[in-house]
Amino acid sequence: MRYAIRAAFFDFPTPIKDVTQASQHARYIEDGVLFIHDGKITALVEWESRASIPDWQGYTYYDLSGQLIMPGFVDTHIHFPQIGMVGSWGEQLLEWLEEYTFPAEMAYQDTEFAKEMASRFLDQCLENGTTTALIFGSVHEAATDALFNAAEQREMRIIAGKVMMDRFVPDSLCEAVSESYQQTKNLIERWHNKGRLGYALTPRFAPTSTPELLTAVSTLKQEYPDVWLQTHLSENPQEIAWVKQLFPEHQDYLSVYHHYALTGPRSVFAHALHLEEQEWECLAQTHSAISFCPTSNLFLGSGLFNLRKAHQHHVKIGMGTDIGAGTSFSILRTLSEAYKVQQLQQYSLTVAEAFYHATLGGAVSLSLDSQIGNFEVGKEADFIVIDFAVTPLQKLRQARSRDIWERLFVLMILGDERNIRQTWVNGRCAFQRHVEEE
Repeated sequence: MRYAIRAAFFDFPTPIKDVTQASQHARYIEDGVLFIHDGKITALVEWESRASIPDWQGYTYYDLSGQLIMPGFVDTHIHFPQIGMVGSWGEQLLEWLEEYTFPAEMAYQDTEFAKEMASRFLDQCLENGTTTALIFGSVHEAATDALFNAAEQREMRIIAGKVMMDRFVPDSLCEAVSESYQQTKNLIERWHNKGRLGYALTPRFAPTSTPELLTAVSTLKQEYPDVWLQTHLSENPQEIAWVKQLFPEHQDYLSVYHHYALTGPRSVFAHALHLEEQEWECLAQTHSAISFCPTSNLFLGSGLFNLRKAHQHHVKIGMGTDIGAGTSFSILRTLSEAYKVQQLQQYSLTVAEAFYHATLGGAVSLSLDSQIGNFEVGKEADFIVIDFAVTPLQKLRQARSRDIWERLFVLMILGDERNIRQTWVNGRCAFQRHVEEE
């Protein structure tokens, strides 16, 4: 299990405080070689310096010259049981949940169906270059087991959780608080910190959570302080008004979660489109993270994420595809939409910042940057092999690109899953695209 892979390489060696200056912190090696031993990175050097690595000729050698290798993409918000409803027409958030989401999630009470869909879901992640994901499950314990089993078989690093909800959902999806608590506890005991797997407490969002359920989530967080917490926050104006009606004793939406001690370094809040100033301050003070989900925010007409505001408050940001309101598993497509969302707000998102959020920045937002996110020695060997040009238009545009930054920007704007040639997880190739698939 020792590999030496020659290619071009791009990453960020260390976390960045001011991501608007990300280009100054990037590392690009036009002709390098990556050494991997037992799933871990042992060195990344210029090709001409390969002889400095002891026994370098004893590694299995792959020559991928002309292609680019970067760390695997980190998806910080995605829904496992919504893969079959992507592209459902015509609704905004609350109506969309009723019309499409809840009926789709009911199907996951069938364990065999959940197993089949778990395989399809994770295979789609790998095909799109996603090697780590923070994943919402359905409300069903067995379906969440199926997801973890499938990830374990693929050696993927995922963090996932069974959705918890006890009101304003169809009866077949509605839990008793005691049931939700016990099933979540069972799953944590079975899967959390098992190999490359982690557990995330997953209350769907405040409207489907009674105070009693949020108290149970808080209790679990105290009992298992190293688990993650994922939920939704301020996605839609109608949703925010509903939260204020349901929780009038709290100042704002985030205060509901903060009251139950659900903010913190391992807490990730999806969307955060319509925050008040004190909510930004709370996220920053508690070292909580936001998942920026541009494709779903546009698809449901929810709003435009204020990335500059996040920078001003030094709030951690990761990218989320948000399947199935999001319309693609591709982080490349997601970054393309992120660029356009920021253009509408007169903020020019640089390609360096974008790829930082998709790789090391995503790892930082999940508190996983000591394990993944770049090519530093000792990191887990999760990476993707990228072909810059797989369509006639890409080939035309790449031929006219002047430097690596322009090449990466063209990749970000015109690229998609077809540009992912290989996806490696834990030091082995888990996906390889064949030419005939183009």
